[in-house]
Amino acid sequence: MAEVLHTVGNGVAWITLNRPEAMNALTWDQRERIIALLADASADPAVRAVVVTATGRGFCAGADLRGGPSAPARERVTGDVARMIRQGAQRFIGAVLDCEKPVIAAVNGTAAGLGAHLAFACDLVLAAEQATFVEVFVRRGIVPDGGGAYLLPRLVGPQRAKELMFFGDALPAAEARAMGLVNRVVPAQDLEKTAREWAERLAQGPTRALALTKHLVNVSLESDRAAAFAAEAAAQELCMTSRDAQEGVAAFVERRTPAYEGS
Repeated sequence: MAEVLHTVGNGVAWITLNRPEAMNALTWDQRERIIALLADASADPAVRAVVVTATGRGFCAGADLRGGPSAPARERVTGDVARMIRQGAQRFIGAVLDCEKPVIAAVNGTAAGLGAHLAFACDLVLAAEQATFVEVFVRRGIVPDGGGAYLLPRLVGPQRAKELMFFGDALPAAEARAMGLVNRVVPAQDLEKTAREWAERLAQGPTRALALTKHLVNVSLESDRAAAFAAEAAAQELCMTSRDAQEGVAAFVERRTPAYEGS
């Protein structure tokens, strides 16, 4: 059975982690497959939104370090761990942030460690009522990796980020929503339906404008005002030459609903 399920329909790519017996702890193979699928989604005009979700009770229990490719045993040397993190967890989270299509996380259960960061890297987060988010690293005596110390302060501020990371307590979905980590909490039976509605709505939108909006928001916290304004102006220049922008203006003038093609 495939450990990552992938389907495309109505302009939406569904990427589903499928190791329910392991709470969807992420193997090396799964990670590489998802990175490739996100790159494919960016390049494929037929894909205009992405949903990341999982089967079973867990969304993703973090990295399964036992799932990597085999290599000759040798003593670990300085630089090995940093290289592993750069090429693994950080590259994985970067693939979500850099995907040119909107990415929705549909969190069905526990999202721990790298699994929590996978959700937080997505553009929109839906969570089932029973979902929880856990910054589990402190329980193992290690620092958060996979972009955690980058993502969390930008989402909830430094004090709340430190609280989550210092204590490693499970954060229920409702509290995550109140904190700003989740967009909406829904009953478990409505999670897939809501994710489908949101994704298909995005898939009917102006795809290039959404991609550029995602980029502007993601880089805004690293930019000063002059750089942010320049990036905004350049993005608008690109958008205004698109067919979707022309359609949007025409639909406004003609008082009708625009029919965007994603180009």
